[in-house]
Amino acid sequence: MEVTCLLLLALIPFHCRGQGVYAPAQAQIVHAGQACVVKEDNISERVYTIREGDTLVLQCLVTGHPRPQVRWTKTAGSASDKFQETSVFNETLRIERIARTQGGRYYCKAENGVGVPAIKSIRVDVQYLDEPVLTAHQTVSDVRGNFYQEKTVFLRCTVNSNPPARFIWKRGSDTLSHSQDNGVDIYEPLYTQGETKVLKLKNLRPQDYASYTCQVSVRNVCGIPDKAVTFRLTNTTAPPALKLSVNETLVVNPGENVTVQCLLTGGDPLPQLQWSHGPGLLPLGALAQGGTLSIPSVQARDSGYYNCTAINNVGNPAKKTVNLLVRSMKNATFQITPDVIKESENIQLGQDLKLSCHVDAVPQEKVTYQWFKNGKPARMSKRLLVTRNDPELPAVTSSLELIDLHFSDYGTYLCVASFPGAPVPDLSVEVNISSETVPPTISVPKGRAVVTVREGSPAELQCEVRGKPRPPVLWSRVDKEAALLPSGLPLEETSDGKLRLERVSRDMSGTYRCQTARYNGFNVRPREAQVQLNVQFPPEVEPSSQDVRQALGRPVLLRCSLLRGSPQRIASAVWRFKGQLLPPPPAIPVAAEAPDHSELHLDAVTRDSSGSYECSVSNDVGSAVCLFQVSAKAYSPEFYFDTPNPTRSHKLSKNYSYVLQWTQKEPDAVDPVLNYRLSVRQLNQHNAMVKAIPVRRVEKGQLLEYILTDLRVPHSYEVRLTPYTTFGAGDVASRIIHYTEPINSPNLSDNTCHFEDEKICGYTQDLTDNFDWTRQNALTQNPKRSPNTGPPTDISGTPEGYYMFIETSRPRELGDRARLVSPLYNASAKFYCVSFFYHMYGKHIGSLNLLVRSRNKGALDTHAWSLSGNKGNVWQQAHVPINPSGPFQIIFEGVRGSGYLGDIAIDDVTLKKGECPRKQMDPNKVVVMPGSGAPCQPRLQLWGSMAIFLLAWQR
Repeated sequence: MEVTCLLLLALIPFHCRGQGVYAPAQAQIVHAGQACVVKEDNISERVYTIREGDTLVLQCLVTGHPRPQVRWTKTAGSASDKFQETSVFNETLRIERIARTQGGRYYCKAENGVGVPAIKSIRVDVQYLDEPVLTAHQTVSDVRGNFYQEKTVFLRCTVNSNPPARFIWKRGSDTLSHSQDNGVDIYEPLYTQGETKVLKLKNLRPQDYASYTCQVSVRNVCGIPDKAVTFRLTNTTAPPALKLSVNETLVVNPGENVTVQCLLTGGDPLPQLQWSHGPGLLPLGALAQGGTLSIPSVQARDSGYYNCTAINNVGNPAKKTVNLLVRSMKNATFQITPDVIKESENIQLGQDLKLSCHVDAVPQEKVTYQWFKNGKPARMSKRLLVTRNDPELPAVTSSLELIDLHFSDYGTYLCVASFPGAPVPDLSVEVNISSETVPPTISVPKGRAVVTVREGSPAELQCEVRGKPRPPVLWSRVDKEAALLPSGLPLEETSDGKLRLERVSRDMSGTYRCQTARYNGFNVRPREAQVQLNVQFPPEVEPSSQDVRQALGRPVLLRCSLLRGSPQRIASAVWRFKGQLLPPPPAIPVAAEAPDHSELHLDAVTRDSSGSYECSVSNDVGSAVCLFQVSAKAYSPEFYFDTPNPTRSHKLSKNYSYVLQWTQKEPDAVDPVLNYRLSVRQLNQHNAMVKAIPVRRVEKGQLLEYILTDLRVPHSYEVRLTPYTTFGAGDVASRIIHYTEPINSPNLSDNTCHFEDEKICGYTQDLTDNFDWTRQNALTQNPKRSPNTGPPTDISGTPEGYYMFIETSRPRELGDRARLVSPLYNASAKFYCVSFFYHMYGKHIGSLNLLVRSRNKGALDTHAWSLSGNKGNVWQQAHVPINPSGPFQIIFEGVRGSGYLGDIAIDDVTLKKGECPRKQMDPNKVVVMPGSGAPCQPRLQLWGSMAIFLLAWQR
């Protein structure tokens, strides 16, 4: 097992910097993923262009101390497009298969409580190109007084795209241009915003009858290919025409099988037929086959409009609509209307009286009504009038009007609604007219005006209706803006006057109105009453949980406050410490108002009084708990993430060191921190190295530092840091540190790239070459790789060390090139030296080239160094002088040779200011690979160089 206790902690002293390092948040948006346009520095806050369906990746890089939190939001685009809003460090926003509606401006908000939040944004532009649609339209006009007719055809090509598409019209294989001849005109209609182009063929000629192609292009942006649509224009081209096999209104009985045929009477090319139903989908079981629609055993719910549409992209679509009516009747109601002229609300002899009857029917106008009195048909006379369609009431409502009511008119009246000759059952409603027929009154039963229930329980609101007949009761809300009942309806009808609510919630509290309906009773002004519903619920308190820190010996006040509840008062408050009941706090004077909080005073914080305190508050309905964790523990350290270049690597020893920095959160809240306990553990290992770090008095904002050494490249480690005071151990802070190599820059003192980090020092693969360089080590090599080519390990000879190489096996071919491009450097010196190790072993080795790309005026690549052929199974070093005149990049180009035994590798690339060493070995510095049989070169011992390095660093 690999040894993990590798930290030479005693060799590196502890440092304190007495400066406040708290800093407001700063943010920067980095885009990755599948951007169409990759900026050279990979960091931009302008426009991120991406193809629809690709993956969007945005990362918000933040600085500031304490570590800022990140939250992503979006504006523009569709408001209905949602993504997860985050609140974590360095959160990466990732949207798989991005849609066009998800384009817009994305905001990264970083805040850490210091200063104002940092807000950065980037606009995401989603590129797409739909299939174009081509339609033909023609006009025929008389010219010169009907001497002849002129036929003009408009070919209209429409497409949705971003960016706007470019249109190319072709006749056959020939491209057409605007005003190419007198018979051709190409233009863009008004208000189409570049999404439509029209080809106008004036006064059709024989040569105009041909195949026309509309080709649309977004100029290969994001790799989107061109698309095209073709239409053949002939002398028989015509728009679609339809006719139906039934009338436009089709009335059927429930249970019948319905078949409707939609017949084509014209159209070239042959139109496509489609059936649709509005609103909603076709009924379950319906079959649309070609122009025939079949609905088996239709029911009332199948009523509606059925549309047959024919499309052949010539002219406008042809459409025929069938209004299917399935006979049905429901909801029979009646009304008793006293004499309206005399504004009476009662039935009185000598006054007029109207009885009305209505059913909801399909079709409504086909309903017939018949009136009966005491079981016999009512006979019309001067004093008894029957109206089939009363204009003062809803459509198709029948009324029986009694003029100058006599005692002999009292009796039972029956209204029967029917569909003559149809197998639909009749509906009837009965009305009794007598001296006992009186208008309604409504009231709330005694003791039921206020209903109080607990949240989650059922509730019943009741209003009593008296009168004959008794109408239904309608319930509604009074004091709510939404005015909706718990059922989601504004009104709810009950036949017994009771509104039943299941599992009431606190938002159901309020005033409810009950009122009489104006149907199935007297058609008079509604009578109404009100009921108050009070929903009681347990208290809500703050804080629900609070961490209380105080130095030993200092007093503490704990306060638990009532936020809301019903009733809004504290009936009792009980305090506990570690589950044990405490004596009640001093009582509030009787004259005082009902308390809204409870307090507990601790005279001094001690080890014995530290722990969990609980305050249970009750309002007789339920209880809620405030939790307090009281201690003199120190808060956790706050790791500092903005340390410049915290990693120092030592390639030959395969070790690296890490500068760990932190501040102490609220050091003055408790006793002074005496020391820290540092624990370092390699990931996927169990053993950890533990070290105590003594400190003097720590100030708020003071940056503390410790250097971890002898960490193994490229492993990651978990670091745990615990502060200790006189009270004992405080809160632990942990983080993971990763081995990272600095981005290559001429301004760095140690400027060697070992390729140990996945970011490969900011190098990128060229997008214009044939294949890519590969990062690997001895542990990640393909066990089936080609033998007798390529290095077994990196320059250090250890299996964990990484290098870059080109794999020349199939499908690679002779002359294929792979290019690895460095970051962009700003030239600050006249001369630079590029040093690197290369490995060129195999009988099919091609070439390794070093190019310099100048960025003065565009990109210009020049060869600086080249080597070809088999150089043996050894790592060799090259020093290449360059003198760029402005911003530049270096490019390693590997060229595939004649066969698969041609793998080429590079490692330890260094870029330094100044000239290269004048004296170079021949061949260049050789590092023999194990088992190669070549002579060994002496190697310096590591301890001396390590001591010199540590001494220089200490200074």
